Amino acid sequence: MEPAEYFPLPDAVAHLNLPFSEAVRVGDMLYLSGSIGIDATGTLVPGGIEPETRQTLANIREVLERHGSSLDRVVKVTAMLADMAEWPAMNAIYAEHFPGNRPARSAFGTTGLALGARLELECIALVGE
Repeated sequence: MEPAEYFPLPDAVAHLNLPFSEAVRVGDMLYLSGSIGIDATGTLVPGGIEPETRQTLANIREVLERHGSSLDRVVKVTAMLADMAEWPAMNAIYAEHFPGNRPARSAFGTTGLALGARLELECIALVGE
């Protein structure tokens, strides 16, 4: 079994001393920690589920690309929503980001997310050649 490679959180949020890695690579798989709709300052974007979904997916795209992958190489997504009634709005924006091959996905409602976010996404992607 190949050893895991752990990638620390980026400088923008490193000062928070959070107890997890941004991503972990094992072989050809890249496991991303959950992402919420925060901007480069670490502040949740205003406006609710739609802007948060866009920002969350932009954050995920950036992490994937920095580690040699992309949205089109995502194989699994887990979606956590603060309110399942926002599912249709989140789903419409999500679908824009996965127009071709659509990853397997699970979703569930929560009783709360970090920073009062409406959405958190985590994903697994292929990486490398």
